[in-house]
Amino acid sequence: MAVNTTPEAPLPVGQVSRLIGGWIDRLGAVWVEGQITQLSRRPGAGVVFMTLRDPSHDISVKVTCFRQVFDAVADIVGEGARVLVHAKPEWYAPRGELSLRAAEIRPVGMGELLARLEQLKKSLAAEGLFAADRKRPLPFLPQLVGLVCGRASAAERDVLENARRRWPAVRFEVRNVAVQGVHAVPQVVRAVRELDAMDEVDVIVVARGGGSVEDLLPFSDEELVRTVAGCRTPVVSAIGHEPDTPLLDYVADLRASTPTDAAKKVVPDVGEEAERVRQLRDRARRCVDAMVSREERGLQNALARPVVQDPHRMIDDRAEQVAALADRARRTLGHLLDRAESELTHTHARVVALSPAQTLRRGYAVLQRPGGQVVRDPAEATPGEPLRARVAGGTFTVVPAAPAKAPTASTHPTDTDTDTDTDTEA
Repeated sequence: MAVNTTPEAPLPVGQVSRLIGGWIDRLGAVWVEGQITQLSRRPGAGVVFMTLRDPSHDISVKVTCFRQVFDAVADIVGEGARVLVHAKPEWYAPRGELSLRAAEIRPVGMGELLARLEQLKKSLAAEGLFAADRKRPLPFLPQLVGLVCGRASAAERDVLENARRRWPAVRFEVRNVAVQGVHAVPQVVRAVRELDAMDEVDVIVVARGGGSVEDLLPFSDEELVRTVAGCRTPVVSAIGHEPDTPLLDYVADLRASTPTDAAKKVVPDVGEEAERVRQLRDRARRCVDAMVSREERGLQNALARPVVQDPHRMIDDRAEQVAALADRARRTLGHLLDRAESELTHTHARVVALSPAQTLRRGYAVLQRPGGQVVRDPAEATPGEPLRARVAGGTFTVVPAAPAKAPTASTHPTDTDTDTDTDTEA
């Protein structure tokens, strides 16, 4: 239960320490997993002192045990070993220190470690941290490469020398960290985060030489894997050698089999690039030469054509065709005009032959009354009424005479009567 205190009624330090000790005593014995550091076995002492550290976090706790408890595993357990400890938490009130009193120590077997790693691998893969679609491509030519490696290690030398041999102008931002042991995980995580926060760093390389499975365990730590998965900068994993596959290899954007291989994959080879440029330049030159040669041949073929050699020839040919067509059109038009003239002449002759004027020229006359009516019957003419006679030569006026009396049988017409009848008919 919580203790009620006020500024007027505070608790003494000793009482607070005793209360903490009471709470810890109620915790009882627990199983704890960690990595042994600072192992102290003083000769003649009946107690062994050690520090148990969390491999993933910068947290540790002191452990004490009787000598006979540690001697049971002394042949297989030493500094850096991962162990399971069955211990009871103890609170040393005078100094306010927490420690564990171990009653049993068990080493964590390799098979158990590998089984845990496999289970962690499946869990992280189910979250999608190893998915190929989340991996980012490396820049072609990084201006600044972040390198996380051991201090003065062969991995650092391999990466720097091979990268600078391939591209002398490449620059590195190196972070030297512990690459094995209890301090490896927090230092590597901190270094990766620092490099990822630098905008000028284009790619991060985490490198370490070969080692045993126990030495490479920090690079399968869950915190480190999640840190790399959250980086905005591409990360290259160069841990161990070809058979070594810590979980960092699965989450990294690119896996290199060795630190030397990482240097080859991070920066291009200046000689190879210069050769590639030379090949491309030669290829471009050949393409241009081939294109120019092709165009020259096409131009020569075009110049060899008659129309180019003698441009007026086509005009002359067309002029002859135009002249022939003009002559043909002229002849056709002449034929049409001649035919039309002939038809017009025949039509005119028919019209003239059938015209009233032609009839008048043959001796006929047209008699019209003063009102213009044509006289078609003798009964229509009134005696003494002047009539207008129209003949081919013009017009004149006639007056019809009264009808003559019928002659007797014995009487013969005289010549004068005959002439009068003739004129009237005319």
